[in-house]
Amino acid sequence: MTGRTPDTARLLPWAGPEGKPCYVLGDGTGYVSRVADDMEGVQLAMAAELLDHAADMLDDRQVTTPQLRYVVARLAESLGDVHRIARSRGERLAALGPGPDV
Repeated sequence: MTGRTPDTARLLPWAGPEGKPCYVLGDGTGYVSRVADDMEGVQLAMAAELLDHAADMLDDRQVTTPQLRYVVARLAESLGDVHRIARSRGERLAALGPGPDV
């Protein structure tokens, strides 16, 4: 991302000890930032696959309550990942300042 200062903090897509947020400082081009980019891509792809699976389960009249509870738990985990990614990207966009008027 261009226009970032070297001391920009990025919320990482994983939690630290005790579930606390992890951040990296930098311009977004370092090793940890690249790993975070890759992890976000994996998390978003998994969320899309999980949504498809949940839709299939909802169409299946034979699905059991434990199966639905399991998929809802995975959906909640995935939503947490996607929310963290959105927060991280929003913070980085805000750090760039206002964009040009469209």
